Amino acid sequence: MVDHDLLDHRLADVGIQGIARNWLCSFISGRGQRVALGREMSSRHSLVCGVPQDAILSPMLFNIFMCPLAQIIRSFGLGCHQYADDIQLYLLMDGHTNSAPNTLTRCLEAVAGWFRGSRLKVNPSKTEVLWLGRDGMGMRDQLPSLAGAQLVPLPSVKSLGVILDASLSMEAQVTATAKATFFHLRRIKQLVPYLSRPDLATVIHATVISRLDYCNSLYAELPLKLSQKLQRVQNAAARLLTGSLPREHIHPVLFKLHWLPVEYRVRFKVLLLTFKSLHGLGPSYLRDRLSWYAPRRASRSINNNTLVVPGPKEVDWLQPEPGPFQLWLRPGGTLCLMRPGPCRI
Repeated sequence: MVDHDLLDHRLADVGIQGIARNWLCSFISGRGQRVALGREMSSRHSLVCGVPQDAILSPMLFNIFMCPLAQIIRSFGLGCHQYADDIQLYLLMDGHTNSAPNTLTRCLEAVAGWFRGSRLKVNPSKTEVLWLGRDGMGMRDQLPSLAGAQLVPLPSVKSLGVILDASLSMEAQVTATAKATFFHLRRIKQLVPYLSRPDLATVIHATVISRLDYCNSLYAELPLKLSQKLQRVQNAAARLLTGSLPREHIHPVLFKLHWLPVEYRVRFKVLLLTFKSLHGLGPSYLRDRLSWYAPRRASRSINNNTLVVPGPKEVDWLQPEPGPFQLWLRPGGTLCLMRPGPCRI
């Protein structure tokens, strides 16, 4: 859906000129496609839009094409994160279910107009709304519309593979992860007689452990009943890999494999993200929310390299304007996530 003429103009807008711009234009232009069905082949059709799939340059070109959208969104006072064709909008409200702010309505109208002007399609049927707070269903008749379709709040949505619910309890995400990993463990168990120990370890890491580790920083401070669900998955994977019996204690098995328990893997991920953010290796939006602890008077804790822990009332979120909305937008549809004040993540 990336229009070649519009992409050419946006390459110039970001400062790509001269030979580099001509080279990129020649990379995307002059391409065609055919359809093969059995022995029949259609005539060649020239392409005036789109970037080649699986090309290294294609994601970069797509991000350049979508760049103006973030500027439009931020001009209305909303926060915005972009990841490929997922664009997340954040608008903090005061938690009251009176009405959606006019800025949100005008922003959605501007976004829909930008999509039309960029020859992209907004698919309201793929729009998902999540109100993070109480009385989310009370907003059902008060949310703005997008491209003529009324937005409706949902009990949970999926963002980049993570299921978020209205209370941010992570229960739906943990349950889905445990279900998927146990399914793979049952399938892997059938392959145990045919795989060597290193190959079995590779399969378990690729299909089970990777799912436990994906975005596991969100599992920090989970209730015990949820963290135990994930720990049972790791225990089952360790027993399958080592051939341990169910009655054997699991700690020596995990120690032998050099596997940290799930709780400590989560702590390690949080500490790693913190270290990277403090040293310029992580995202800036995390670094902006970290500050070193400086006691008001001289004490022994001044050199402990500790960070400030914000209280529940020390929260400005992404922008000063009230409103609980976070929205994800895609070229093929829009995903919205809403969040009320007065606290922030």
